[in-house]
Amino acid sequence: MPHAESADRPCVIEFRQYTLRPGRRDDLIELFDRELVETQEDTGMVVLGQFRDLDAPDRFVWLRGFRDMATRHRALTSFYGGPVWAEHGPRANTTMVDSDDVLLLRPLSGESGGSGLALRPSDRPGRRAAAPDRFVSATVWSFPPGRDAGVELVRDGLLPALEATGPAPLAALTTETAPNTFARLPVRTGENAAVVITSYADEAACRRHLAAVQAEALVRDEILPGIEREQTAPPHLLRLAPTARSLIGTAA
Repeated sequence: MPHAESADRPCVIEFRQYTLRPGRRDDLIELFDRELVETQEDTGMVVLGQFRDLDAPDRFVWLRGFRDMATRHRALTSFYGGPVWAEHGPRANTTMVDSDDVLLLRPLSGESGGSGLALRPSDRPGRRAAAPDRFVSATVWSFPPGRDAGVELVRDGLLPALEATGPAPLAALTTETAPNTFARLPVRTGENAAVVITSYADEAACRRHLAAVQAEALVRDEILPGIEREQTAPPHLLRLAPTARSLIGTAA
């Protein structure tokens, strides 16, 4: 069922951070972009973005999306039980030290299909494309489980300010609380996260945007201090470079 259940605006998103063996990141990216993109999407998911972490030379970051949790279970069962992973999975696994740092997320807005990730697989660059000269930022805030105040401050305060002062985030996500029904692939549990992903022409544009939003009096004096009071740890900012076939940061 090629792409039949790959929603343009997926409502379940996996945010995956892999720690790789030293010097093996390009090996995994070459294999991933050649063999593991369309073949995953043929089972009913969408590969949203693949990235080099600019602060960790042995970290590979990627996202994939699903229409809903039932689709996720069917798609993962089909892919990881199928011939493509049987052929290429062993080689991919040789590059990895850890692949269990995974956040299971949903749109922060709570609206059906409202992740902001309006991406179409048909827009993905081809296998011979060059990596784009783009910069993607992903900020992850962590809040106490069961407390809504921090996530609400990101949603209702910070996001409008970001949209008013620079490029609108491509995605605003929060923790999906439904149980992980595909135990073969663990996800982080006990989380209450907010994740904002934005694409820029370059890192300088990102810095200008952040300076502009932090200069807003409401953000500086109320929103950011409020988020800081609620968070359980400082926000984790990922500086990411899209691979040649990443939808986020290329076709987006």
